[in-house]
Amino acid sequence: MKIIVDAFGGDNAPLEIIKGCAEAVQAHGVEILLTGNEGAIRQAAAQNNISLDHIAIEHCEDILTMHDSAESVLKAKKNSSMGVGFRLLTEGKGDAFISAGNSGALCVGATLAVKRIKGIKRPAFAPVLPSATGCFMLLDGGANVDCRPEMLRQFAVMGAVYMEKVMHIEKPRVGLANVGTEEHKGTELYRDTYKLLRESKLNFIGNVEGRDIPKGVCDVVVADGFTGNVILKTYEGVAAVLMNEIKGMFGGSVKGKAAAGLLLKDLKSMKARFDYNTYGGAPILGASKPVFKAHGDAKARTIKNAVGLCKDYVAADAIGEISAALK
Repeated sequence: MKIIVDAFGGDNAPLEIIKGCAEAVQAHGVEILLTGNEGAIRQAAAQNNISLDHIAIEHCEDILTMHDSAESVLKAKKNSSMGVGFRLLTEGKGDAFISAGNSGALCVGATLAVKRIKGIKRPAFAPVLPSATGCFMLLDGGANVDCRPEMLRQFAVMGAVYMEKVMHIEKPRVGLANVGTEEHKGTELYRDTYKLLRESKLNFIGNVEGRDIPKGVCDVVVADGFTGNVILKTYEGVAAVLMNEIKGMFGGSVKGKAAAGLLLKDLKSMKARFDYNTYGGAPILGASKPVFKAHGDAKARTIKNAVGLCKDYVAADAIGEISAALK
């Protein structure tokens, strides 16, 4: 299996991307095709003693930045490391594509360059997030601000297939993000979506409130892109604040440091459970080929884990499963 990776996407490119790919080769037994400036990639690898075994390079010098428009990946920046990655994927030169770069551009490329699965109205950005009982998928995480009920139903179907086939959760519980658990709560969009999900063959558990999502009450949380992105950013922000507060509490005094020594193993375990790097990346579900978005400040471990998710996604034929579920 060959995974295409944007070597110049993200805050820590290209070094952390190259490290992660080298680790992925060893951990997952895949081949990697890096896109980006070949000279810079080889120099970074040589200076940091990183093996490029089973790693090929598609040279291109242009870089798509976070300040570029999303549409530029198809036009002005089509020869960037991201644009070339999309071209290679559509040409069948790899089985999946990963980038930690511009999120908007990645969604545009997945929709217009890679194209959608037949029948899918809009692809969805679908991050997997930690919860008290394991993890859950949130979709849409921000790709589609304005949605219709049938789009949210498709999001639910795609999320359920992914969590079952890739994350190995039997009969994933699907919840609809809302301001209350009662059937009549929410806007017209959410009331109509509730009816569609209730009539579907999904394991639909009803509306879920924001405060219950971190408790792990469901495995798939469905929302329009505006609501989903607010949930995602709030989730990340609160987690970061809490971790910093805990760090300050245990590191701010002699008593705190002594307590930290006693609880070090438990603290490390908690940090690992709520670390986004564990899940590597978020698939753009609905694209006709696997496209994954890694976090913008992705480190080597993030990329390694993202490659592992891509491998599982391809091996499970999740796209074929989604097509079958929609029919």
